[in-house]
Amino acid sequence: MASYSDLLKTQGVARIIAAQLTARFPSGMLSLAFLLHVERQTGSYGAAGLVLAATSIGQAVAGPLTSRLMGRFGMRPVLILTLIVCVASVIAIGVLPLTVPMYMLIGLICGLATPPVQPAVRTIYPKMVNSRQLTPLFSLDASAQEIIWVVGPVVTTFVSTQVGTVWGILLAAALMVVGGIWFIASPELGRVRIPRSKRAFGKVLTRPPVMLATIVGFLLIGACAAIEAGVVAAFGHDGAEAGIVLAIFSIGSLAGGLGFGHAPISPWSTARRMFIVFFGTVLAAFAMDFWWLAVTLFIAGIGIAPALAVLFAIVSASVKFSDTAEAYGWVGTGQLIGAALGSALAGFLIDGYDAVGAFWAAGVLAFLGFVVPALARRWHPDLRGRDASPIPDTEPVAITPS
Repeated sequence: MASYSDLLKTQGVARIIAAQLTARFPSGMLSLAFLLHVERQTGSYGAAGLVLAATSIGQAVAGPLTSRLMGRFGMRPVLILTLIVCVASVIAIGVLPLTVPMYMLIGLICGLATPPVQPAVRTIYPKMVNSRQLTPLFSLDASAQEIIWVVGPVVTTFVSTQVGTVWGILLAAALMVVGGIWFIASPELGRVRIPRSKRAFGKVLTRPPVMLATIVGFLLIGACAAIEAGVVAAFGHDGAEAGIVLAIFSIGSLAGGLGFGHAPISPWSTARRMFIVFFGTVLAAFAMDFWWLAVTLFIAGIGIAPALAVLFAIVSASVKFSDTAEAYGWVGTGQLIGAALGSALAGFLIDGYDAVGAFWAAGVLAFLGFVVPALARRWHPDLRGRDASPIPDTEPVAITPS
């Protein structure tokens, strides 16, 4: 824990982590908020799944594209424009009386305008700390991301079930505005300029570690989203049990991230961490009892943040600095699609098989998340004793005063 304490004392680190966490927090809220709201408006989890699928398509297109545009136009102009459009579309879904096709259209716009905060901040990180601190910083960021993906749905569940689904969506929009302005105003965005990449768009995906991180991130976050939908379906819209179980899920993830996320990274690291997620998820599917789900999902959560820390580190160590924003754009797109499609798949299975269907979906996704890195371990960087910083570009990177 001393490494995290020293890290947070580094100038600007605590501030940028807090700002980006607030800006990205709605990403962990919107899939479930849309699912609950559209299901309540239409009476069908399947219709809600279609809206989430449309949102995921927009995110798939926009993620790496807007990230790459930051190298051409700068981080702040791209972040400001996407923030305005995304907030407007989120509010529209929450307050307007829409048909399912219109929900899908606005969901698509929302996905296309998702602000590329994640690629921006992970591109900035290597310029804020020394090489020794970079891996612990990725671990701390992974734990923070678990607050987004796991605590976010807890907040959404409580607000949407206890106050109303419209308020769950509006809360996400408000956090998006506050966090987005805070992050955009951060001085670090003015000090670091992303150089324009000389590689063709999408070429960074030919780097095996980037592709591996994108696929595993998709499967991992998809499993988490399916679990969240399953927990809500198991306990209904009106009680507090779902929120409590998801909170325990988040505690397991945070404990795993802070306790094991900084461990040395070997070719087996991702597979080992994903097996923990798979094991806990499979156990959870055996009973929809409150205490059983609380214990088994705590176990599953232990592997989540450490797995994400590995994915961030292997991407950073495998690409040039000018390609990091686009690389993290692809990884982020994989995670966002996983969240949306995991919820959508769970929704259809809940319609057919009740809550346990969502856990079947989560178990399959988590199992694939274990198998893929196990089979691809020869393409997984061995970072034991190595620097996780990006590969330097052959030309100087401009650093301008804020």
